[in-house]
Amino acid sequence: MTAITLGSLFDGIGVFPLSASRFGIIPTWASEIEKAPVSITKGHFPNMLHLGDITKIDGGKIPPVHIITFGSPCQNLSNIGNREGLAGSQSSLFYHAIRIIEEMRCATNGTYPVIAVWENVMGAFSSNNRLDFKAVLESFTDTEIPMPTSGVPILGKAHTSSKKKTYLPRGRFWRKTCQRNIILKKYFYWAIGY
Repeated sequence: MTAITLGSLFDGIGVFPLSASRFGIIPTWASEIEKAPVSITKGHFPNMLHLGDITKIDGGKIPPVHIITFGSPCQNLSNIGNREGLAGSQSSLFYHAIRIIEEMRCATNGTYPVIAVWENVMGAFSSNNRLDFKAVLESFTDTEIPMPTSGVPILGKAHTSSKKKTYLPRGRFWRKTCQRNIILKKYFYWAIGY
């Protein structure tokens, strides 16, 4: 059986790799620019490749992994932050993670990553009148997400068409498109079958 591998963007102190390793997943590489957190991750994973600045990474040229995790900067999304949203200088780095995922998928003919996991603060649901969360969903699904005039994304209403279905089972949002599925929980957003 092939070992499952993981790459961690905005790695911090390596919580995603550490947690994943407890379940037999092999942390392969990480991207972090702060020296102190990198030293902590290196203590846990001395052989892990460290890629540095996310803005300088080409997803098509790094080792492909099954899972990419990222907790992009929250300063502009947080309820106690400046609420500039994804347009803010820190939180806009989210789009670099999406770019890296797309570059890797392109370079591997859609094989890797199989799963992408984004973690962020609750403010991500409400910043920019919920349009930032809509942008996150659209970035993962490459699909337009309906936004009624109320300004609240259609998460709890059933919507069916020939190609997609959206519904809210047991407190989760599930969106199924032809090629991609997403499960969203309170703090963790899972893109499955990216």
